[in-house]
Amino acid sequence: MARYTGPVCRRCRRAGMKLYLKGLRCETAKCALEKQWRNKPPGMHFWRRRRQSEYGVRLREKQKLRWYYGVLEKQFRRFFEEASRTKGSTGERLLVLMERRLDNVVYRLGFAPSRSGARQLVNHGHVLVNGRRTDIGSMKVNTGDVIQIRDAQRSRALVRGYSEAEEDRIVPQWLEVDTEQFRGEVKALPTRDDVSIQINEQLIVEFCSR
Repeated sequence: MARYTGPVCRRCRRAGMKLYLKGLRCETAKCALEKQWRNKPPGMHFWRRRRQSEYGVRLREKQKLRWYYGVLEKQFRRFFEEASRTKGSTGERLLVLMERRLDNVVYRLGFAPSRSGARQLVNHGHVLVNGRRTDIGSMKVNTGDVIQIRDAQRSRALVRGYSEAEEDRIVPQWLEVDTEQFRGEVKALPTRDDVSIQINEQLIVEFCSR
């Protein structure tokens, strides 16, 4: 399967904001955006770049959303097409669909240090959804779904280390977590207010609808 293998901090520098692609490291002084000599766009000629065009501004918003959730362009297009077919604001529906991804939910529950780490947990079969093992990180959760770490010593030990390192993580209201049982439940579907990234979804809709 295709995936990005380059330096993820470069994406945060290009976006000009923290995308939390390295988990706890992004909260420390080691973050590239916290270092004065690296808090700038990548590339040795960044200072020569001209003012962004309207196309460039919209492209940047789309890329920020893709990088934040760690999806490829083809996956992103499928999410956009699904959002455009549903009633309501296409931009808000797109964000909600992205937020409902299983790998994002595993990350939100505090079972993984980052979304890429959560995707790896799912791909390796450590996660159960309603008692069934799944390895599809892009699976969309629904109200009432129960997400649980597999009852195996290796799986529990792996997640326990992540949970202890991130005890202060705030679990969103639409989720409920039981850290002792390594279990979480989807109490309701997320809304636009539950999406924490600062982004203008209308610009994304305009870019994808051109």
